[in-house]
Formats: sequence, C-alpha cells, structure tokens
Amino acid sequence: MGKEGLLVVVSAPSGTGKGTLLKQLKQSNENLRFSVSATTRKPRKNEIHGKDYFFKTVDEFKKMVEQNELVEWVEYCDNYYGTPGKHIESLINEGYNVLLEVEIEGAISVRKKFPGSVLIFVLPPSIGELRKRITGRGTEEEDIIDKRLEKARSEIEHVDRYDYVVINGEIDKAVKDINSIIRAEELKYTRNLDIINRIGGCF
Repeated sequence: MGKEGLLVVVSAPSGTGKGTLLKQLKQSNENLRFSVSATTRKPRKNEIHGKDYFFKTVDEFKKMVEQNELVEWVEYCDNYYGTPGKHIESLINEGYNVLLEVEIEGAISVRKKFPGSVLIFVLPPSIGELRKRITGRGTEEEDIIDKRLEKARSEIEHVDRYDYVVINGEIDKAVKDINSIIRAEELKYTRNLDIINRIGGCF
C-alpha cells in the first residue's frame, strides 16, 4: 500500500451511540481496521482469539504491562483489558488506518506513545437527547441514568484534549464526518513528504 496508515482514536460518553457509529464507519471504509484488545476474561461463545480479543492469562497480561507492550490498559469487573502496541504498529505499517475506541485516559496515553494519532470526540446533539437515548434502552433505573449523565458532563470537559469533535445526531452524517477527517489527515503535508520529495526531484 506504500504509505503508513493512521491511528484514529475515538472516545464518547456512554449512550452517544458510538457502537453503531463505529460499526457503520468500518462498513463504509474498506481501509479501516479495528484495534484488537488483549483481555484476561474468558472467551465467549463464537469469539475468536486474534479477531475479537487476544485472550491472555493474568500472568501473561501483567508481563505485557511490565514489558511496556500495551499503549493503555484498565482493570474492569475483575478482568484486565489493554491495547497491544505491536498489533497497531503492524496494521499501520501495512498501510491500514486503525480505529481504537477508548476512554479519555486511554486516549491521552495513546497520544503519548503515538504522537501522530488523530483523536476524535463524539458528542450527542444535547444532554437532553443523551438522556432520551439512555432512557430508551429501558435497562437502567433513574438514579443510574443520572449518574451516567453526570459522568458524561465530566467527560465533555476534556474535549479540548482532542483534535476533532463529531456530533452524532444523524448516523450517516456522523460517519461521513469521520471519514472526511480521516481523508483530510491523509492529505496533510507532513504525511506526504515522500511523494512531495519524489515529485520535486523530477524537476
């Protein structure tokens, strides 16, 4: 493929609809690959090692942490989850754009290890719409919904750490916006120095 791919990091408050958004984004962009996380939880039915997750023992995971092989990691519900850097580097070197969905702290950690990464924060059209979407699930009590909304407000305060903001009001438009960001980044001067120098050397 020639040129290196991009690392695109996406964060969003719970209930923003990022799961559906990212699924459609992948379907619309044939050069996009999802980063595969490592985890210590047991595989679920039909999950495939290396495709859905890299399944690791606790000792294997801790060794990855000690050897600085993870660009970010968290402990959640008595299991560990993390993003292997070598997997990302391999895909980028093959020319693929890599999509990584992480929380804010994870995104900041990724930026430190991959300075050229592109950080995108996905927002709902409004807090009112976010409440409507979370309520529409019908799976959570009012106090839990309030806590999720409060967490969303605190997360939005960190939006200035990101390069771009995408409003997920209409899913098709949000997908188009992210694809436009990716294309604009691909065309940046700093990402095309090789071809610029090659063309310039012909004169």
